[in-house]
Amino acid sequence: MSIKPIGGVSEGGNLIWGRQLRPSLLLEASYPVTARKEILRPVMAAASSPAEGSDSSGDEKVAPVGFFDKYPALVTGFFFFMWYFLNVIFNILNKKIYNYFPYPYFVSVIHLFVGVVYCLVSWAVGLPKRAPVDSNLLKLLIPVAVCHALGHVTSNVSFAAVAVSFTHTIKALEPFFNAAASQFILGQQIPLTLWLSLAPVVLGVSMASLTELSFNWTGFISAMISNISFTYRSLYSKKAMTDMDSTNIYAYISIIALIVCIPPAVIIEGPQLLKHGFSDGIAKVGLTKFISDLFWVGMFYHLYNQLATNTLERVAPLTHAVGNVLKRVFVIGFSIVIFGNKISTQTGIGTAIAIAGVATYSYIKAKMEEEKRKGKAA
Repeated sequence: MSIKPIGGVSEGGNLIWGRQLRPSLLLEASYPVTARKEILRPVMAAASSPAEGSDSSGDEKVAPVGFFDKYPALVTGFFFFMWYFLNVIFNILNKKIYNYFPYPYFVSVIHLFVGVVYCLVSWAVGLPKRAPVDSNLLKLLIPVAVCHALGHVTSNVSFAAVAVSFTHTIKALEPFFNAAASQFILGQQIPLTLWLSLAPVVLGVSMASLTELSFNWTGFISAMISNISFTYRSLYSKKAMTDMDSTNIYAYISIIALIVCIPPAVIIEGPQLLKHGFSDGIAKVGLTKFISDLFWVGMFYHLYNQLATNTLERVAPLTHAVGNVLKRVFVIGFSIVIFGNKISTQTGIGTAIAIAGVATYSYIKAKMEEEKRKGKAA
C-alpha cells in the first residue's frame, strides 16, 4: 500500500516537499500519474484479451482509448482553467459578502460547514466510499486541522478588513515563513540561492504595504498570522503519514477544522449576530440572496480546493508551482478590476516584485526537488 504525505492548502499556498499548494488539502502521490497509467495498462490489456480456451480467433483486442488518455493536455488545461475560475469567483463573492456582512468568523464557519455537508453527502452516495479513521490517525490529523482552521479564519479576517489584492500580496510571504521554519525549526539547510530569491518577495511586500490605500493593522496582522499558521500546518503535515485518499483526508480535516472554528465564532461574533448582524445583512440584500451567497461561497471554497488537488495530481511539481503563482496574479488582477480598488504606483510595483520573487523561489525550489528525486532514483 502506498504511503502519502498529507499536505495543506489555503488561500496563500505553502511549500510542502517542493510543491506549492493552495488552500486545501493535497496529497502527493507516491507515483507520477504517467507511471500509474503504465502500471495499470497490462491489467487493462489482460482484461480485454480473450479468455484462454474460448472460441475467439485469438486476435488481440485493444481497449478503446478514453478521452482523458487521448487528450491529456486539453484535460489538464481544463483543470487549470476551472481551478483559476473557481478561485477568482470565490474571492470576489467572499469580499462582496463582507461588504454587507462583515463577520469573518461566522463566514469562515459557513465555508467549512458547506464543504463538510458536501463531503457527507458524497460519502452517503459512495462517491467516494468513506475511509475508516482510528484514534492514531486522528492524533496526526488534529494538529494539521487546527492550523488549517486558524489560517483559514485569519485569512478571512484580513479579507474583510482590507482589499483582496493587498491580502494576497501579504500572503505572498508564505514561502519565506516556510523556508525559515524548515531551517530554524526542522534544521534543514536552505541554499543561499533560495534565500536570495526570497529577498524580492520581502522587498515587494514592504513597498506595497507602505503605500496601500486600504492598509490597516487588523488586515496586515491577520494575514501574517495566516502565513505562520499555514507554515506550522506544513510542518505537522510532514509528520502525518497515511494511505488514505486525498478526498477522504480533506473531509476529515474539514470536519475537525469546523469543530475548532465554531467556538470562536460564537464567542466573538455571536452576540452581535443575534442583536443586529443577521437582521442588518438580510435588510441590505434580502433573505434569499443572503442565504444563497453564503451557500455558494462555501461551495466555491470547497470546489476550488478540490480542483487544486486534481490539478496537482496531473502535473509535475514545477508546473503546479508556476501555475499557482499565475493564479495569484489572476486573483489580484480581477479583484482590482471588479472592486475598482485604487492602488498607488508604488503599491503596484511592490506587488509585481513580490509575485516575481515568489515565482523565482517556486521555480528554484521545484527544480531542486526534481533533481533530488532523480538522484535518489538513480
